[in-house]
Amino acid sequence: MTRTALIAGVSGIVGNNLARHLVSEGWSVAGLARRPPADLAGVTPVAADLLDPESLRGALAEVRPTDVFITTWLRQETEAENIRVNGTMVRNLLDALRPNGGVAHVGLITGLKHYLGPFEAYGKGTLPATPFREEQGRLDVENFYYAQEDEVFAAAARDGFGWSVHRPHTIIGYALGNAMNMGVTLAVYATLCRETGRPFRFPGSAAQWNGLTDMTDARILARQLAWAATTPAARNEAFNIVDGDVFRWSWMWGRIADWFGVQPAPFDGTVLPLEQQMDGAAPLWAELAARHGLKEADLGRLASAWHTDADLGRPIEVVTDMSKSRRLGFLDYQATDDAFFDLFARLRAERVIP
Repeated sequence: MTRTALIAGVSGIVGNNLARHLVSEGWSVAGLARRPPADLAGVTPVAADLLDPESLRGALAEVRPTDVFITTWLRQETEAENIRVNGTMVRNLLDALRPNGGVAHVGLITGLKHYLGPFEAYGKGTLPATPFREEQGRLDVENFYYAQEDEVFAAAARDGFGWSVHRPHTIIGYALGNAMNMGVTLAVYATLCRETGRPFRFPGSAAQWNGLTDMTDARILARQLAWAATTPAARNEAFNIVDGDVFRWSWMWGRIADWFGVQPAPFDGTVLPLEQQMDGAAPLWAELAARHGLKEADLGRLASAWHTDADLGRPIEVVTDMSKSRRLGFLDYQATDDAFFDLFARLRAERVIP
């Protein structure tokens, strides 16, 4: 069976890496975004807005995927709005594809906010025990991840396709202009520290500095998405996805500092958010970009300090269990420090950082 993928959100950190992986595996790939990138070899761009049903139907009229991957979302001011907007995006996409027929599988990417709660109640209240396992139920709070799942479940029951849900931890991978990108954010922060002599100080909590954690390389997430789409035993299942190692930031921070040639500042247990540390740094980055001929001079398109602060400021240890997909045969592994280093090397090679 020839696999034909439609990736909604192809310009983002997940969609970009998934597209590259599927093309390398011989899939036919269409990439949907409001402004799909032109530099993804082997990917047919589809320009459409998931919130505009009429234009979406027109853009997808001749697209007949066997597999649909939903890798995008839009952040709103409140969780009620997150639910309304992001649920609508999923529903519009699956409704637009329905007349074409042929969809066999839909893969939805959510994340650990399934267990930790939405931004408005992040890491608060009664949380399930760690390591997080897929059988742990939904929290008793509003969450747009649940709304996205429910739209997929309803369409699957109506149209007969299979589904999979994928719950990564913080994702490391190449993407510019992404709202949730710790890897690029830390690369920019470390570069600013090196170039200006500022201290390279861990911005988060003592719980994160001292506790165990894990992360998700976008490349291993792409491989799990492809595996779930082509593995019958993975049909209609939700899967955690992390690299497979665990670490403490007290160790990783020094590894990142060494790569950039900066001295890590001692951590005294006080939270000092990156949003505060990087406040007013936009002119410095613009000057640095001009001096080194960098690709992007707008600091706001590179660094998402707010999201990195949310992750590194958690008051609890967060570890993720991977047993479910491993039992079914997904055995891939990625060392997280190497994931960071691979990303940093690519950012330098493509003139994003000096």
